[in-house]
Amino acid sequence: MPFHPLVTTMEKPAGFNNPFDYEPHPLCLLAADEVTCFVESQPELLADARRGKMFGVLIVERDGQLGFLAAYSGLLAGRNDWAYFVPSVFDAQQPDGHFKTEERCISAINAELAALASSSASSAPSSVSSSLAPSPYATPVAQPTVLALKAERKRRSEALQLWLFRQYRMLNARGEEKDLVEIWRDYHTSPKLQQRYPLPPGGSGDCCAPKLLQYAYRQGLRPVTMAEFWYGESPRGEIRHHGQFYPACRGKCLPILTFMMQGLVRENVTHARWERPMLSVRTIYADDDLLVVEKPSGLLSVPGRIEAPSLQQLLAEQYGDVFMPHRLDMDTSGLMVVARNEATYKNLQQQFYARNIYKRYEALLSAPLSPSLPAKGTITLPLRPDPLDRPRQVVDVLHGKQAVTDYEVLSSCTSPIDPHAVLPLLSLTPHTGRTHQLRVHCAHPDGLGTPILGDALYGQKAHRLCLHAAELAFTHPVTGERMHFASPAHFHC
Repeated sequence: MPFHPLVTTMEKPAGFNNPFDYEPHPLCLLAADEVTCFVESQPELLADARRGKMFGVLIVERDGQLGFLAAYSGLLAGRNDWAYFVPSVFDAQQPDGHFKTEERCISAINAELAALASSSASSAPSSVSSSLAPSPYATPVAQPTVLALKAERKRRSEALQLWLFRQYRMLNARGEEKDLVEIWRDYHTSPKLQQRYPLPPGGSGDCCAPKLLQYAYRQGLRPVTMAEFWYGESPRGEIRHHGQFYPACRGKCLPILTFMMQGLVRENVTHARWERPMLSVRTIYADDDLLVVEKPSGLLSVPGRIEAPSLQQLLAEQYGDVFMPHRLDMDTSGLMVVARNEATYKNLQQQFYARNIYKRYEALLSAPLSPSLPAKGTITLPLRPDPLDRPRQVVDVLHGKQAVTDYEVLSSCTSPIDPHAVLPLLSLTPHTGRTHQLRVHCAHPDGLGTPILGDALYGQKAHRLCLHAAELAFTHPVTGERMHFASPAHFHC
């Protein structure tokens, strides 16, 4: 039975949490421990989970009794029907069902195409050099057959994909129902976005959160709060740490959950208003052409999609129009150079592009480094955006862009959130400027394997992201003078 009672005196939250930005409620932590114990008691499940699996828990209420539902993304040990967990929204794994039948037909077409290619290749004259060899499908008899098979494969694949998405009929708290195609078209309302995202990505609807909410609605259970956590090894490209909680993926789940959460009583999260004292920006240097300032953590560099002040806006109030040749992440603090006219802006941009600007950061990691790692070294891990979970970046050896970072352990510090923990303070010098480069290079298993303290995207939340731009050097666009500035991190011990 997927409903598991919880015997606890913990208070439940007043409303449902935001699955894309949350701290797991203690009830979720309790439920996650029970799920972990169950998985570790089942050898078949444990063997698959150790290879890496996302699990989710949804605290629900039934007739005044609290309990939880559990789910996993995709399949677990090749199955989607484990009794302990909620079922899939739609079961496409039935051997005699439409999906598997059509899948076998498409596989048969692939096999026939492979056989034709092999037959054509084996009949090619051996004296012909490989560089001048004809196409495997160049024979007069095979070419029309191949084109027809490819057209049939494309037609069947597209029809099967559309049919599958139509089978995922999702509910919301109001009792309304839509399939994934309808949800996608309603979410991406502009013609441009509809053209870019005509259909959901593969695997949509099979993540934890949609499965959990769907089962709760079907069974008349009231959702209270939810969380998702990773078990086992990290994927090769993504950063997932065993036992840590993560937000729902945005690429697949944001449109689905936006619909499914309609009608839920939501958690009333009140963010502290930005006060002028909190937003004070320290100006380190100023002349008629440029500024060097220290941006506080939590302040946007430039206006963004969220309603919050930005460094550019605050400086414009004091100095007039300013131009931003580079940026720091909202939660990263530290030194930035700002142009006061377009000529300076273009010159600084060119210096960044030519990598003539020196930048060094300081970071406090969330745990000690592995003893096998040297105290000083270079990380080279190519990066690219994750199109299904922006702004997250992934390591991709084939398609990623080069990213190189030098690191050095500077000292050991007492953790600002745990006085009994001693954490390494690092110097990080990037030689490239990829998005989230330092954060990924620290957190990825093939990098340092330890997230920066407070990195909610690649590690866990804390009081702040402990990453600070501590040094900046560049050539003044007007005077030609080489200028150097330093500002040590405020989270030093």
